[in-house]
Amino acid sequence: MDPAFIVVQALSGLANASSLFIISSGLTIVFGVTRIVNFAHGSLYMLGAYLGITIVPRLLDIDRTPTMFFAGVLLAALAVGLIGVLMEVLLLRRIYKVPELFQLLATFGVVLIVQDLVQKIWGPVDIAGPRAPSLRHGIQIMGQRFPAYEMFLLFVGPAVLVLLTLLMQKTRFGVLIRAATQDREMVGALGVNQAMLFTGTLFLGAFLAGLGGALQIPRVPANGHMDLSIITEAFVVTVIGGMGSVPGAFVASLIIGLLQAFGILIFPKITLVLVFLLMAVVLVVKPWGLMGRPEATANRAVLPEGILSLKPFGTGERLVAALVVVALLAVPLMGDAYKTKVGIEILAFALAAFSLNFLVGAGGIVSFGHAAYFGIGAYAAGLLVVGPLKLPMEGALVAAPLAGGLAAALFGYFVVRLSGIYLAMLTLAFAQITYAVFFQWAEVTGGDNGVVGVWPSAWASSRSVYFYVVALLAVAAIVFLRRIIYAPFGYTLRAARDSANRADAIGIDVRTHRWLSFIVAGAAAGLAGGLYAFSKGSIDPTLISIGMSVDFLMMILSGGLQTVMGPLVGAGFFHAIKDFFMPLTDFWRFFLGLSIIVIVLAFPRGLVGAVDAGREALAHRRAG
Repeated sequence: MDPAFIVVQALSGLANASSLFIISSGLTIVFGVTRIVNFAHGSLYMLGAYLGITIVPRLLDIDRTPTMFFAGVLLAALAVGLIGVLMEVLLLRRIYKVPELFQLLATFGVVLIVQDLVQKIWGPVDIAGPRAPSLRHGIQIMGQRFPAYEMFLLFVGPAVLVLLTLLMQKTRFGVLIRAATQDREMVGALGVNQAMLFTGTLFLGAFLAGLGGALQIPRVPANGHMDLSIITEAFVVTVIGGMGSVPGAFVASLIIGLLQAFGILIFPKITLVLVFLLMAVVLVVKPWGLMGRPEATANRAVLPEGILSLKPFGTGERLVAALVVVALLAVPLMGDAYKTKVGIEILAFALAAFSLNFLVGAGGIVSFGHAAYFGIGAYAAGLLVVGPLKLPMEGALVAAPLAGGLAAALFGYFVVRLSGIYLAMLTLAFAQITYAVFFQWAEVTGGDNGVVGVWPSAWASSRSVYFYVVALLAVAAIVFLRRIIYAPFGYTLRAARDSANRADAIGIDVRTHRWLSFIVAGAAAGLAGGLYAFSKGSIDPTLISIGMSVDFLMMILSGGLQTVMGPLVGAGFFHAIKDFFMPLTDFWRFFLGLSIIVIVLAFPRGLVGAVDAGREALAHRRAG
């Protein structure tokens, strides 16, 4: 390989690493202080790009100099910083004390709102930004041409690192950030105004995200997909470097930038896998990241509050369950083909959501990548039907939970060794590895085109008949999972969730129990994916995407994380909301995101949890 080409490729990787560090450093700082997994950080980056293409050309019309260009970039970053403050004051400040998953849900609601606002203001078409004055030329390096702007970006990242280091070491605000990263509760006990600290931190994090976005406008056009594409890489950098470690984020950015630059040359078939494979390896070998601290991990390994009590069904619950069964039986009889299809989808999603809450609510195992097992089950069923084996639907539906369970057994073996946010991030890494494999293995999976022709057997080809097949299998699987939750195994999972050390002290093999629960949940999600595939008639990589995993999280949180049956209500509610808003307007994401935020603020215990709380309050009032 030509040495000059290697040098230029390395410089290109370092320039990308520099840009990635600017964005990731903001996410790292925000998480270190607030403990919020901020999905909206990518939206702030996207807003930085759009504001940059709006502000910079107007300043260049006044004076086409580098000074005006970078003044526009800084103004865009400052505007995004103020948007971050607004988000903190109006939303995040109200949910700091709720479980981390609710914070994740709220920030994803912001993502949906921003996506539609961007489309409404700037339109759906990609917008190219102006090139930087005096940096439009190329630099000759060993006979190879390298863009001058890329060379400039190569030095911006280290400059930001130096400025952040000075801020952290030489200012009171920086010292407080470092202290809060290590022990937020102690900082509050010492009398520090946490509200002001968090607001300042959100401004700094949002400013860095906006700066990163605005600096990209000479390189890439602003588009409505920038947010989700960058947030995954930023998460990887933050986790590999160590949550809350700015130097760690810098080192991780360098590694990832070079890996991407040369990985496409050495491993062109698995370029999407490499980054997440690296993240998985780092988490398995050093769970707290390259430059994180083990003691910080212990502070953050706070599991969300799950199922609180296991009450048997009373008369009211039995009546509601009976009514639900009757309603299910009546759907194909009283509804048209479309309503029957929606009913099938709700049943499949309800099973997937219930299996996720089996992990989160009962076991305290937070999975950000549960869609992996849903998608693996769908692909296993679909490929067996349309592939060389040409299996009938019956055999494919047997294979779907087996494939989901086997994948969960493999991934879960490593996942259950971790805890807290690092466990959740490892599940995300494995899900993204799965997504990349199915996306790039086009010869087998069809790539982004997916697989079509996945239809039920002749006897179940009628949508009404297939509805009853899905209802029977989904309800049976849900009842089975519910019985496990109420069995001694379920009580053991809850004991390990509430105190792993105490459970281990009394002789419970915590890791084995969690691994088995991971397998069971993966198998159930695989069955749900197989059922969904035959309803849709096709499969594609979106079934394994981050968006699908977040949908499952939304279902269990909107229904009620602390309840056994809440995820079923959440699945119906969430899918109904999407089904109601999508036909009404092109900007359905805005209303869906707004609905999510309202649920988080008004019903922090979910819909079923709110009903239980009201019933408990009424009982106390009567007793008093």
